[in-house]
Amino acid sequence: MINVLVADDHALIRSGLAGMLGAQPDITIVGAVADGAEAVRHAGTLRPDVVVMDIRMPKMDGIEATRRIRLAPDPPQVLVLTTFDLDEYVYEALRAGAGGFLLKDAPPGQLAEAVRTVAAGESLLAPAVTKRLITRFLRVPPSPTAAARAAADRLTERELEVLRLVARGLSNQELAERLHLSDATVKTHVSRVLTKLDLRDRVQAVVYAYEHGLIVPGEDD
Repeated sequence: MINVLVADDHALIRSGLAGMLGAQPDITIVGAVADGAEAVRHAGTLRPDVVVMDIRMPKMDGIEATRRIRLAPDPPQVLVLTTFDLDEYVYEALRAGAGGFLLKDAPPGQLAEAVRTVAAGESLLAPAVTKRLITRFLRVPPSPTAAARAAADRLTERELEVLRLVARGLSNQELAERLHLSDATVKTHVSRVLTKLDLRDRVQAVVYAYEHGLIVPGEDD
């Protein structure tokens, strides 16, 4: 079973999320809270596998709550919910350690699958949304730095290509099709990129690539 804590300041949304997820045979709702401070506290006491986190909440927003939760020993995964067109903090949430994000208008089945994905330790980055997101929130792309050049030196040409495509939101299957590689080979390349750059997951890889100027927002593939 996947134990889930829901954090949203709107009672109706909070109740709806808990109801939708709790109806799944493999998901148990261990708590539902109304602000980030409560999310941090209950994450420590209830030990959920996943925290479904709203961004805009009173007392403590979802970004700071995510950061504090992810700094704890053996922390739960965090799935951030966003209205996207209204929230301009999703990028910061990813930097804070969120395992992924999902739009609030996603259908129940997609929400449940997102919880399963992040619970398994995988990152949830919807390709189309990721590209739009990064383009919007990194309006002034950084120039390649010495750190970026050093990182590129640690990667093979193929690994650097994989990193750039991951940063554009491509899934492993799409990477395999684009590069004419097997799924297993793609997974190996992604794993090596994360290991060489000391990154936790694909979310960090996306942030790393943009922050270090290895890819330019809005640039064609």
